[in-house]
Amino acid sequence: MKEIVKFREKINYDKYILEVKKIVESVKKDGDKAVIKFEEEFNGIKLKRLRVSKDEIDDAYDFVEDDLIDALEFAKENIERFHNITSVEREIRIDFGDCTMGKIYVPIERVGAYIPGGRASYPSTALMIGVPAKIAGVDELIACTPANADGKVNPLTLVACDIAGFDKIYSASGAQAIAAMAYGTETIPRVYKIVGPGNVYVTAAKLLVSKDVPIDMPAGPSEILIIADETAEPEFIASDCAAQLEHDPMSVAVLITTSSDLAEKVRKLVNGNFSHFVVKNLDEAIRIANEFAPEHLVICTKNAENLLRKVRNAGSVFIGNFSPVAAGDYASGTNHVLPTLGFAKMYSGLSVETFLKHFTFQKIKKEGLKRIGDAVVRLSEAEGLKLHAESIKKRFQKISS
Repeated sequence: MKEIVKFREKINYDKYILEVKKIVESVKKDGDKAVIKFEEEFNGIKLKRLRVSKDEIDDAYDFVEDDLIDALEFAKENIERFHNITSVEREIRIDFGDCTMGKIYVPIERVGAYIPGGRASYPSTALMIGVPAKIAGVDELIACTPANADGKVNPLTLVACDIAGFDKIYSASGAQAIAAMAYGTETIPRVYKIVGPGNVYVTAAKLLVSKDVPIDMPAGPSEILIIADETAEPEFIASDCAAQLEHDPMSVAVLITTSSDLAEKVRKLVNGNFSHFVVKNLDEAIRIANEFAPEHLVICTKNAENLLRKVRNAGSVFIGNFSPVAAGDYASGTNHVLPTLGFAKMYSGLSVETFLKHFTFQKIKKEGLKRIGDAVVRLSEAEGLKLHAESIKKRFQKISS
């Protein structure tokens, strides 16, 4: 098991945090000027302004084919359907007779999203973030996304952000974009939470600023772990591995199988950062998978649903030969912004709840205070908080009079 877990090289984020710290501090100090400076320094882009205008967004539709717009709308419908159905109840109220208690979920008012670019344009990420955020009721949803060499954001990304419901879009990339959203600049507003995937520099910046503004999760280079037996299709397995490996040179693909024949067939079909391991049984496979805690877990076995119930740590699970990871990446409806590098042990993927916070409430009747009051007095006095106890005793006196 250790050999498998070690196969995924742990990224030393301390190293990258040190690299991005000067960028973050500079943006915190100099605002727009620093963001524009770093865009030219790192990307060779001379930006005239950071905010993408409404006219630019409207014009972007002229550069995107109708069938692509239709595909975005179709994907949005499925993402919207799934996230609506699986969202939590916004108000939970319980009447205990002598007291009423509950929990109310409310949207975070302003959220910033990082929509990756660079190696490729990711309009799908705009949908994956924008749709659940707007279902949650976020008032102001902003996006930072890289510009092309000509200083303009990819039209497809702009169209996707518009369809997803983003309120403002900015041309900013990497650590400087994260810093701008975390601390605010003259143009980019400070947000109350930062979400979205990115490369190691984006993730390092998110971790660095998380002491000042919450983040969704560490979401770095993509990864896939596949559990398979002799019923799996080698070509399907290989294509799923290749699909995730094309994201980033640091992406990882792992096959754990009970079939040495399948392992050999898949090995011949996959290039890149791929490894396979043959295990004695599927129980061993699921133990390894839970320790690895993959971003994407694929289960292609007999009675795969039985294994699903044993999964403890995974970003998203894909069951059977006809559930490719790419379906979840784009249009099945589940979210593709997921924890990587084993963080699925303590983080969940993006959802409507990512954009919500909650507070509890209680309304206690006299009878209820009588029932719990003695315990409150005893415990508060035991902690040396006599005024807490006094606040109960005064009410007891009122009730008795």
